[in-house]
Amino acid sequence: MPTVIGIDHIYLSVSDMARSEAFYATVLGQVLGFRHNRFTLGDEPHVQFYNRHFGYVLRPARVTTRHEPYSPGLHHFCFRVDTVADVTTAAQALQAAGIAATDAKHYPEYAPDYWATFFTDPDGIRLEITNYRLERRQRHDEWDTL
Repeated sequence: MPTVIGIDHIYLSVSDMARSEAFYATVLGQVLGFRHNRFTLGDEPHVQFYNRHFGYVLRPARVTTRHEPYSPGLHHFCFRVDTVADVTTAAQALQAAGIAATDAKHYPEYAPDYWATFFTDPDGIRLEITNYRLERRQRHDEWDTL
């Protein structure tokens, strides 16, 4: 049986390519260290932000209604960083760049060592940055013995 080893790419349809590219250039490029490029697919412009692990691609929306996180589909997308200090640094960098991110905060109701910051993209897609928690590390490192 094949084993999924990661997420290859995520595609987001956005209502304003320039506005979303600027937002994600800050979030993914400046704060989280992604690289990016542009390409055309089917005569439509695309912007891809990528790191070693996956791509996060913007494409033009064909319908421009605002994202509703409680309708069927994506509720939110969470990026993982290594440490609690990384969550705090990311939250502060987002805020300094003018993005309305929450302060990094401890959420023990989610997990004993869960820290996160939350913010929203220009189309209303909810985003989160959290730390690499013990339970996730154990799941990764001890998969065959769990």
